[in-house]
Amino acid sequence: MRVGLFVTCVNDTLYPRTGRAVVTLLERLGVRVDFPMEQSCCGQPLFNTGYRHETEPLMRRYAAAFRDHDYVVTPSGSCAAMVRDHYPRIAAKAAAEGRGEELSTVAAEAVAKTYELTEFLVDVLGVTDVGASYPHTVTYHPTCHGLRALGLGDRPRRLLEQVKGLELRELAGAEECCGFGGTFAVKNPAVSTAMGTDKARAVTATGAQGVCAVDNSCLMHIGGILSRAGSAVRPVHIAEILASREGDVR
Repeated sequence: MRVGLFVTCVNDTLYPRTGRAVVTLLERLGVRVDFPMEQSCCGQPLFNTGYRHETEPLMRRYAAAFRDHDYVVTPSGSCAAMVRDHYPRIAAKAAAEGRGEELSTVAAEAVAKTYELTEFLVDVLGVTDVGASYPHTVTYHPTCHGLRALGLGDRPRRLLEQVKGLELRELAGAEECCGFGGTFAVKNPAVSTAMGTDKARAVTATGAQGVCAVDNSCLMHIGGILSRAGSAVRPVHIAEILASREGDVR
């Protein structure tokens, strides 16, 4: 099995430890992990802002970068959803416009092999106990793309429930959006902040030491609001929890 890590722009730029955690975790489970240097953005910011045609070269680049891999694993529900949900739609619209005939093949290849980390662990590797240890109280926020576009369901929770020493606290209004939404937060900052404040308040009410999710973009938004409120609650990506072992300093 040859797996390619699609680290995503947010993780590569701001949260490199999440990418390293994915590699540590998968290699511990016996998976060979590659990092193709040709990879770039999946195109989500462009597409969400209305630049569909400009997204197409990034689709081609994504498919080419991971052409020789059996699977592509990414620690991002939103980027996985971009590939799986929107690539086929972009290809279909291009075909309807009488161009980009190869995009349908590009999209099909990308969709078939792209997995968000937790669904790869549960659905492909068939594991929920990854041998992790994380002696802290944690609450879990199911991000919108993972919840609605990918249908991750209880996969992340099943993995967290098997982590030694971790106490999972229930989050009120868990399925409500945190308000980030990528460019939505830039275009509608007041609404985004209000939604994020509601989410941060619910997180704080759990009494947990940390809040985790499958997307660092959402954790960045929630964490920023928590920090400005003087909260000690730490945002942490689920990959970092699952990669943790007993004796690790966290």
